[in-house]
Amino acid sequence: MHLPTSFRVRLRASVLTQIAIGTTLLATGPAAEKQVINPFGRTAETLRSLEENRARQVEAAKSWSTFHDFRFTDRADESGIRFDHHPVDDAAKNYMAVHYDHGNGIAAADIDGDGRTDVYLVDQLGSSRLFRNLGGGKFEDITDSAGVGTAGRIGVAASFADIDNDGRPDLFVTSVRTGNVLFHNLGGGRFEDITAKAGLSVKRAAHSSGAVFFDFDRDGLLDLFVVNVGAYTRNEKGRGGFFLGRVDAFNGWQFPARGEQSVLYRNLGGGRFEDVSSKMGLEHRGWSGDATFCDLDLDGYPELYVASMSGADKFYSSDRGQRFVDKTASMFPRTPWGSMGLKFFDRDLDGLMDLFVTDMHSDMTSGQIKAGDQDFSPKFDKQKSDVWCSAEWNAATRLGASNNILGNAFFQNLGQGRFAEVSGAVGAETYWPWGISVADLNADGYEDVFVTAGMGYPMRYAINSVLLNDGGKRFVDAEYVVGVEPRKDGRIEKEFFTLDASGADKAHALSKGKTGLVGVTGTLSSRSSVAFDLDGDGDLDLVTNEWNDRPQVLVSDLGAKRSVRHLSIRLVGTVSNRDGLGATVKVRCGAKTYTRFHDGKSGYLSQSSLPLYFGLADAAQADAVEVIWPSGRRQSLDAPVKAGTSLTITEDR
Repeated sequence: MHLPTSFRVRLRASVLTQIAIGTTLLATGPAAEKQVINPFGRTAETLRSLEENRARQVEAAKSWSTFHDFRFTDRADESGIRFDHHPVDDAAKNYMAVHYDHGNGIAAADIDGDGRTDVYLVDQLGSSRLFRNLGGGKFEDITDSAGVGTAGRIGVAASFADIDNDGRPDLFVTSVRTGNVLFHNLGGGRFEDITAKAGLSVKRAAHSSGAVFFDFDRDGLLDLFVVNVGAYTRNEKGRGGFFLGRVDAFNGWQFPARGEQSVLYRNLGGGRFEDVSSKMGLEHRGWSGDATFCDLDLDGYPELYVASMSGADKFYSSDRGQRFVDKTASMFPRTPWGSMGLKFFDRDLDGLMDLFVTDMHSDMTSGQIKAGDQDFSPKFDKQKSDVWCSAEWNAATRLGASNNILGNAFFQNLGQGRFAEVSGAVGAETYWPWGISVADLNADGYEDVFVTAGMGYPMRYAINSVLLNDGGKRFVDAEYVVGVEPRKDGRIEKEFFTLDASGADKAHALSKGKTGLVGVTGTLSSRSSVAFDLDGDGDLDLVTNEWNDRPQVLVSDLGAKRSVRHLSIRLVGTVSNRDGLGATVKVRCGAKTYTRFHDGKSGYLSQSSLPLYFGLADAAQADAVEVIWPSGRRQSLDAPVKAGTSLTITEDR
């Protein structure tokens, strides 16, 4: 979460004191073991606003041409996914302005080769967990038997990828100053920690964030780019072993000495990696949280886009795998100021990869916060930041953002290395966004976007967004129409933490005037998500990793509302990397051609090993399939492929 330091420090030091005075007591009396207070006391107003917005959206949907008569239902209780995210105290009980509240990833892969997709959820203060898919929407926790627990690490991101081309997805997990870890998949649902042997241990553990596997030199082995943020903590530790945050953490980008270089590792084979950042000219610094890649010119050598949480993003082009060249100025001269999630995909079926970048931090100006605390309207959520109207932003910050987009960006690919920013025209602005999962949720061939959003404590509730792609022309806001909002049972808040007002937490602002145990309520919010067919019925479902809460397991009923005609394509590289990461797949269906770039990017702080999903709308078959492999080989299937087929395409040698 980004606020100017002056505002964020006051939020912790004085605003919490003010809201403590106006707390709403939910449980009182001498018999109560614990008092539960809601510092903001605006639950009813929020729920009323959500219902009003739902009614408006349902009415607006009558004019949509895109299919929207389907619903998601949260089946977390029935799924067997028993997981609770645990934040460090600096992001909850002792809330302060530090990057810990950016949250955690979720990644998915068929880890045991049974044909069903399993899910890995990253925890911050506690062990991350792996859930095996039993079929029929049911899962079981196999973390301990699989050997992929992360107790003792302050977890951040997760990425599945086959590092040794043995056909089994391996797992890489990043952390904040507690060491990243590489788990090698041994088969049979078991993993081995090979971090040290792989050369991925670091002498000085960094503030690591996203991790991206891609084959930058086209040698058939997946390399690794680890995104490091910067020194936002100090050396003292808090409860659970986390490093306490700096008071001025969010001004860190203004101090070059606090920057941390992200690292590019070349895969040497045999499960070993080498730091080649300097050799490849990719010594990136920029308070970055996540990255992605694409092969815009289809030469097999991927470009890398790195998001910055405080300033301009960076775009690095590959010089035929020999070095990376910064081409941001020519390709993306204006980027969001506070980028978070990002994804390349073809919005309008022109065969060119567009780019969607979400911007959380521009929304976190004091002007936006003050207005946002009072305005729940869709109009407010869809507007860009009013940073220039904010007295809280000092001259240095204003200057730093003078050439940036203060909100989400949607870069339409015009061809020949040219992009146009069209977020306003296509309806891509959202409020307090984190990551995006791009997926064809209604199986019409046009990919839609699910946006995780919200801050949680100590901010008001903010919705997750579903942007349905209306025939490649625009996105329509559909989260209420398809049942993602309001949440199940109207649940928008929970008890966030407990204070001992008579003991250890006596000095806490919210303990003022109270004794005994005091529970403090905060709003719910999502961080990362992944889209896949979790129950095998042919349509795509969604699983989220929440902030300080359990996941949402959003199961689609699309298959009950219409015939879901689709193709599922899994790539097996032989000359290229086994996962086929970096391949472009084209499916021709009548007059339309659906194009997917295989990057494994499944949401914020996450990379998954999933088949590519192609909705075919009403077509009974696909007429042709073409794969452009990272090796440069082009492979075509010219015979029709029946809808509903799960197709495995192995690269011709």
